[in-house]
Amino acid sequence: MSYCRVAKGDPLHGPYHDTEYGFPLTGDAELLERFALEINQAGLSWATILKKKDAFRRAFDGFDPEVVARYGEKERRRLLADAGIVRNRLKVDAVVHNAGVVLALRESHGSFHAWLAAHHPLPKEAWVKLFKSTFRFTGGEIVNEFLVSTGWLPGAHAPSCPVGQRIARLSPPWRSARRRPVR
Repeated sequence: MSYCRVAKGDPLHGPYHDTEYGFPLTGDAELLERFALEINQAGLSWATILKKKDAFRRAFDGFDPEVVARYGEKERRRLLADAGIVRNRLKVDAVVHNAGVVLALRESHGSFHAWLAAHHPLPKEAWVKLFKSTFRFTGGEIVNEFLVSTGWLPGAHAPSCPVGQRIARLSPPWRSARRRPVR
């Protein structure tokens, strides 16, 4: 069953499906947020993450990479005590580390989005390899869902889904993809 059918009318999944899932993102904070949410979903349901999304945003200062990358032990302790988010040290440390990576990508490419664009298009396997060599706490599902949910890979919506058709008119990156070979 497609996410489009599951989300229809659901109070959590419906709004996410209709306004966020598969829509292209370009800002560093919004890309870091989506990446952090995908990381935190590992081993949990997406409904759990959607319920905690606003708490994550507050806890991580709007996912501003410059702020999050400077988090020290005090902020990590604060996050691990915050019942509104997923309290997992490996995941918290990964988000903080990955915020620093986003800052490095700004230096080398101008932005996280520009880094993605510089490597696009790649097949999923090559994306996973690239993410694993660049970021922390990544794997096939995390990378795939991050890229699908931000418009870099196809598959967010069923072909008959009106939201998917609306996204297609926004020319997400997957629409213009001509696949590179796996490296």
